Amino acid sequence: MNNKLFLIIIPFIIFGCTLAKVKVEVLSERTTLENQVLGTYKSLDREMLLVASVRGVDPSGNIIYPPKHSQEHKDVIAAMQLQSFHADDIQNFKRLGWAGENRNGLLSVFEMDRKNIPPELKEFAERYKKEEFDSVISQVNKSREIIMLSVINLNENLTKDDLPKIHRIFGKLNAENAVLGEKIQTEDGKWVTK
Repeated sequence: MNNKLFLIIIPFIIFGCTLAKVKVEVLSERTTLENQVLGTYKSLDREMLLVASVRGVDPSGNIIYPPKHSQEHKDVIAAMQLQSFHADDIQNFKRLGWAGENRNGLLSVFEMDRKNIPPELKEFAERYKKEEFDSVISQVNKSREIIMLSVINLNENLTKDDLPKIHRIFGKLNAENAVLGEKIQTEDGKWVTK
């Protein structure tokens, strides 16, 4: 009996017997809906990359054409490609403080202040006129809207009534992905610099 007690006590002595209070904080726990939206967006992104492979050839040399897609599908792929095409410009607009990520998943426009421009962005800033800037922002926002609607259409649990929720989720994701120095709108509508 003493041997059993000895075998039980030894591990406590060797490994310590502190019952430390462990505090665990989850900093960014996504909701089910957020995960669903993010998963759908990522699958659209993968699909966009596959579109680059327009056709192939089978082992006997015959051309294999890609499957036919609906106009909506083509519009979503075009929207994602447009976002990809303008990604560098949008990043620079945000670095210059000319645009920011609003809480509804879209870009908001600020004054095109041309003072205190970092040297590496001087040529870029000089090249953009207000009309072209507005056009790029408008195109990207329209593309974001198309993608958000597609997320709803691809999820059987979502309807167009869920669009405001989808806007907020995209707003939250864009704010999380913003880099230091960029303007983001908080949930309560205030603008802050991350």
